[in-house]
Amino acid sequence: MDERVIAVTGASRGIGAAIALELARRGFVVGCLTRKGVGVEGVAVDEGLRQRMVNLACDVDDEGSLRAAFDALAARCGRIDALVNNAGIHRTAKSADMPTDVFDAVMNTNARAVYVACREVYPHLKQRGGMIVNIGSFFDKMGVKGNLAYCASKAAVGAITRCLAVEWASQGIRVLDVAPGYIETELNADVMQGPLREFLQARVPGKRPGRPDEVARFVASLIGEDIGFLSGETLYIDGAQAIAH
Repeated sequence: MDERVIAVTGASRGIGAAIALELARRGFVVGCLTRKGVGVEGVAVDEGLRQRMVNLACDVDDEGSLRAAFDALAARCGRIDALVNNAGIHRTAKSADMPTDVFDAVMNTNARAVYVACREVYPHLKQRGGMIVNIGSFFDKMGVKGNLAYCASKAAVGAITRCLAVEWASQGIRVLDVAPGYIETELNADVMQGPLREFLQARVPGKRPGRPDEVARFVASLIGEDIGFLSGETLYIDGAQAIAH
């Protein structure tokens, strides 16, 4: 069993829930930071895994809430060894008509909150070194109609990752950006049907979207292997869609 303590934001459903469950299966203690504070929702979790999960209420858009959640996790478990910044939102709008408050909301949750979470967990990680995995998107390098705010926010995640990796290396803290492509979850299953499914079958070499468990196993392997010379990179998991000709 690996007794390292990993905080995961947005751990209630989708990719975040899959990451939290995979980390618990591998023996980590997992702090599940969610708005409701009830941890993973919508799936059966056996008691053995439940015992390895600490459920904490946290609004990532609120600096004080993030700070309090990390402090509570450290107080209960005695340490924090890694953070997975997974919480995020997706809003679409035509750029010429998009209200500024929509742009701000996406940037605040997807980029500003990532930085704030990194900053607030820093005092805990610097004590013995540690790791931050930010969940970005392969949209960070694309021009996608109706997705200006989302693409910009995920590009910012890559920049945040690179800067913190360089700045905090002397404290033994490594920072990575895991950037998924299209991942089908219970939250977007309806959207993934019809024209989008046909598009993915044509564009993704493997002719399917990814699964949450595939992202979760990738993130868990990065944390589990603890490769000290790997930092600052954006690592894409998109089924080779972005590079397919």
